[in-house]
Amino acid sequence: MSLLVKICGLTTRDTLDAALDAGADMVGFVFFPPSPRHVGLTNARELGQQAKGRALKVALTVDADDATFENIVETVRPDLFQLHGRETVARIRDLKQRFGLPIMKAMPVETAADLTPLAGYADVCDRILFDARAPKDATRPGGLGATFDWHVLEGLQLDRPFMVSGGLSADNLADAVRITRAGGVDVSSGVERAPGVKDCDMIRNFIRAARAAEELSVQ
Repeated sequence: MSLLVKICGLTTRDTLDAALDAGADMVGFVFFPPSPRHVGLTNARELGQQAKGRALKVALTVDADDATFENIVETVRPDLFQLHGRETVARIRDLKQRFGLPIMKAMPVETAADLTPLAGYADVCDRILFDARAPKDATRPGGLGATFDWHVLEGLQLDRPFMVSGGLSADNLADAVRITRAGGVDVSSGVERAPGVKDCDMIRNFIRAARAAEELSVQ
C-alpha cells in the first residue's frame, strides 16, 4: 500500500505548487488564527482552486464552531476535515452528519496512556492522526516541531487508517514509518525555514524521502 504524504500549513501558491508537483497526496490549510500558518478564507479559496483534482484538500480546525465549518465548506470545498482540538466523539458525529465529509482526528501522544480514548474516536472517525502532545503552555496544539516516542504505537492494531505527525523531516520519517507502520506522514514545521514559512526544496526533499521509505517498506 502506498504511503500517503500530507504537507500541512500551506499558505502560498508557490509552496502549494511545489507540494503538488512533487506528488503530495494531501495538502492542508490551517484555519486557526493563533497559528503562523493560518489562512484567511479569500486566500484559502484561491489555494483550494489551485489544488482541486490534484490532491485531497484538508481543512484543519481547532475546536471551531459551526459557522466556521460552514464558511470553510462554502469557500474551500475541502475533501476532509482535520480536527486538532478537544472535539468529543459526539461533536465529531454531529459534524459528520451535518457536513457529510470524512474526518481525521488528531490525537496528542506522549505516553501509552494517551491512547485510552482511541477506541471511541476510531468508531466515528475515518482516519486518525497521531501527533506529539504540546506543552501545557503552548498556544497551539500542533506544528511545534516536536516528536514523540514512536514506539508507543509499535504493534498498534487499529481498524482505521492512521498517520503520524510531529517533528517529522526528510531525515527521520523513514524511522517513524518503520516503527509505527503508519499508512501516512504529515509534516508542517519540518519543511519550513521559519515558523509558517514553507521552503519549496524542503517540501520536495520530504516527499522524495517519503517515496524512498515507501519502497523500503515493500521490499
